[in-house]
Amino acid sequence: MPSNIVEKLGKESSSDGKFIRQKNRFTTPFGKNEGDLKAEANRYRLIWAPVCPWAHRSIIVRRLLGLEDVISVGTLDPVRPDTEETNWAFTLDEGEVDPVLKIHLLSEIYYKTDPNYEGRFTVPCLVDLKEMKVANNDYFNLTKYFELEWKEFHKEGAPDLYPEELREEIDKFNDDLFHKLNNGVYKAGFATSQEAYEEAVYGVFSKLDELEERLEHSRYMFGDKITEADVRTYVTLVRFDIAYFNAFKVNLKMIKDYPNLWAYARDLYQTYGFGDTTNFIAIKKHYHLCCTANPNQILPAGPDLSIWNTPHNRDKRTYK
Repeated sequence: MPSNIVEKLGKESSSDGKFIRQKNRFTTPFGKNEGDLKAEANRYRLIWAPVCPWAHRSIIVRRLLGLEDVISVGTLDPVRPDTEETNWAFTLDEGEVDPVLKIHLLSEIYYKTDPNYEGRFTVPCLVDLKEMKVANNDYFNLTKYFELEWKEFHKEGAPDLYPEELREEIDKFNDDLFHKLNNGVYKAGFATSQEAYEEAVYGVFSKLDELEERLEHSRYMFGDKITEADVRTYVTLVRFDIAYFNAFKVNLKMIKDYPNLWAYARDLYQTYGFGDTTNFIAIKKHYHLCCTANPNQILPAGPDLSIWNTPHNRDKRTYK
């Protein structure tokens, strides 16, 4: 196995076998208050891995809002390097180093920022290019910073992904979504007891059932416009059948078994910023070669990806 990710994540668990995700270390917010990070064109580099749902949603929002000319991106290999620590590597660039940060392993910038850093090296990771240090790795709030604090850099006609009148409802939705679905699949996949696994997996499908019903009444999670809530839902749905279903044993149903959720997922996939930032091959490689016990490193042949481009008809429905 290329990395000890299974063993490492297994250590992030409670005595009863529940997976407890580590807290983010670099959480200084973007804002106008003293000590806050300031939005500044070409000052920050967003480091991501196409396999990671938290990183993927920051890439989607960056594209939807037109921030691609002001925040550069560095991309990590989907397969973790064979190192003692759970790491990520820049193998896709010339010389196997990020052309801007001049590093090979993500850990290098983390240790430069904090020589005593003890956690896993996570993405998304926003690096301050003036300081050459990690500025923020707060995946839960990063997209909201892009939506609110980077507004002066949004392209003309950029969507309002976090409308003021819906923020309280969206925050409540996102919090529940994270615990039951976004992180729920990981709580199932990295559980170390049968009881913890079953609690997580039934929580995942209870949430999917709830979302299926919600989408009977509106095209997106909050009406007829895409919001932050849809970005967060999409990144889990798009990884579900190809990775989580098998690798994390969340196998009661597939997303394509839910008529509304499956059409909704295809609707978003066929929307600018979503499908064009989705790398199915990378996702499959990571979850099947790094996140499961797979000593012979056999990559599954399926599923058929062409089905993601079939008509969804969500735009033609009448919702009540």
